[in-house]
Amino acid sequence: MTSIADFARPARAGRNAWRWFWRQVANWMPKGLFARSLLIIIAPIVLLQAVVAFVFMERHWNQVTARLSEAVTQEIAAIIDIYESYPQDPEHETLVRIAAEDFGLGISILPPDPLPPAGPKPFFSLLDRTLSEEITRQIGRPFWIDTVGKSNLVEIRIKLDDAVLRVFARRSQAYASNSHIFIVWMIGTSLVLLAVAVAFLRNQIRPILTLAEAADSFGKGRDVEDFRPRGAREVRQAALAFLEMKRRIERQIEQRTTMLAGVSHDLRTILTRFKLELALLGDSAEIEMMTADVDEMQRMLEEYMAFARGDTGEQPESVDILMLFETLKSEAERSGHRATVHFSGSPMVTVRPQAFKRCLANLVDNACRFGTTVRIAGVRGDMWLTVMIDDDGPGIPEDMRESVFKPFHRLDDSRNRDSGGTGLGLAIARDVVRSHGGDISLSESPMGGLRATVRMPV
Repeated sequence: MTSIADFARPARAGRNAWRWFWRQVANWMPKGLFARSLLIIIAPIVLLQAVVAFVFMERHWNQVTARLSEAVTQEIAAIIDIYESYPQDPEHETLVRIAAEDFGLGISILPPDPLPPAGPKPFFSLLDRTLSEEITRQIGRPFWIDTVGKSNLVEIRIKLDDAVLRVFARRSQAYASNSHIFIVWMIGTSLVLLAVAVAFLRNQIRPILTLAEAADSFGKGRDVEDFRPRGAREVRQAALAFLEMKRRIERQIEQRTTMLAGVSHDLRTILTRFKLELALLGDSAEIEMMTADVDEMQRMLEEYMAFARGDTGEQPESVDILMLFETLKSEAERSGHRATVHFSGSPMVTVRPQAFKRCLANLVDNACRFGTTVRIAGVRGDMWLTVMIDDDGPGIPEDMRESVFKPFHRLDDSRNRDSGGTGLGLAIARDVVRSHGGDISLSESPMGGLRATVRMPV
């Protein structure tokens, strides 16, 4: 007994095949807006030209060729009737003259030899087919035609009772030879329209590309002050929305920076007062502990303010990354660690110098805090800068590598509790890299410890 599932299975297979077909079509389709817009213009033009050419070929060209072939065949039939009905001079001069002067045909009377074997048909055999049909219909005698051998002439041989009539006719007499002018004109006008469309589309696409570049630059923290809305109304609306979003973000950052500056000033004033009061109390173990706590609070405040302030106000500049690596290497060696540096590619990269240095310094300090050997490596490609900082420390468990980027988060169980730090180093580093349009990831190092990978666009 047939179930519903048996009927549904072919339908499901048909839908899957249809989806697979459209996926293949989508893979071959252009991905860019410019190419897709051109396709939207070109596809209808090509379809229209194909339909027009087909209709022209099927109706006009075929019809004209049929009429011309019919007329030539009628003229040949008339010559045959004259040859068979009226006495001829020995050299058939009168018949040849009439054919040449009145019909424009070159004829000759040949001995009654067998007709040549049929030659290969041309690929585009409209004239060959049409002329053969007319000779069969009007004359009805054995014949042989050659529409290929001589480019401007058509040779026709017709077997008579006592001779073979050979006829040379101009190709233009039996064939619409000037029809290619229509095709050339049609293709020429299409190319002109296509050139106009390409020029117009370039002007329409350029504002969209400019907007994309401005958004990408703003995402990397670069200046986009020279950006102006241009193009069509919808593109201008998108550009104005981008500028408004940019102003809101900058205004929010400015307000946050102003507030943080006030908070920082107030807290520093209080901490300075604490230090002064503790200094006036004299020297004792309790005073030293309180002073150490105040110093710790000030250090934590500075790190928190650095995290909250980010890289606001700093303008991007071209920085020699290799020199920056050498500076970080020297600082690591001064703290008693072994450090190596390797870099490949062009070392000049546009970044916010102080912020990016603080980012890499935090990562190197983190590696130095838990390892004895640090390796700093970088690769500059066409689109991305990749920096890898490895250490030989205890590393971080894989399930905890993302949580260490949270502010004030410390892995005291896996790292040394007495190693210091406020838990903001990695958070500051990721915040800086993301403000440049990149990101940081942690993985296991070939040295046995932790690898911090910075990847950002250039």
